Amino acid sequence: MEDDVAADAPPRAHTRVRHGLRRPHNWYQLVKFCVVGGSGYVVNLCVFAVCVEALSMHHLVAATCAFVFALANNFWWNRHWTFGARGGHAGFQAARFFTVSVAAFLFAATILELLVSVAGVAELPAQAISIVAATPLNFVGNKMWSFAHSPRRA
Repeated sequence: MEDDVAADAPPRAHTRVRHGLRRPHNWYQLVKFCVVGGSGYVVNLCVFAVCVEALSMHHLVAATCAFVFALANNFWWNRHWTFGARGGHAGFQAARFFTVSVAAFLFAATILELLVSVAGVAELPAQAISIVAATPLNFVGNKMWSFAHSPRRA
């Protein structure tokens, strides 16, 4: 009886990831995801500069505004271009995307803090390393959860 249940159970996450690594389409999506992330980085810096320089906002308020604009940019492009998930419910996808983005941000911030405080790495290179380290987590979370295609039922 246990074998029947195990046969009907969906594959575990690590199995899905291992099989996914073998599919060229997933690597193509990862490249698109990184291009979108790069555009979000540019959007973030531009909005931050406008908020600080033109609107005289405090840098933390400006950073928050920049994060929101970059997050909206990244959500739209990932939903429409990277994952082609226009058929899903945008509100659910946005909530999941936000959750994955915050989790990846917290992971990156932890790595950043360890690199700067423990390893003595300069802040800018440490930030670059932390972003690169968090990118696979962000990609997998968004591919498998935020923009996952639900199986069609007969």
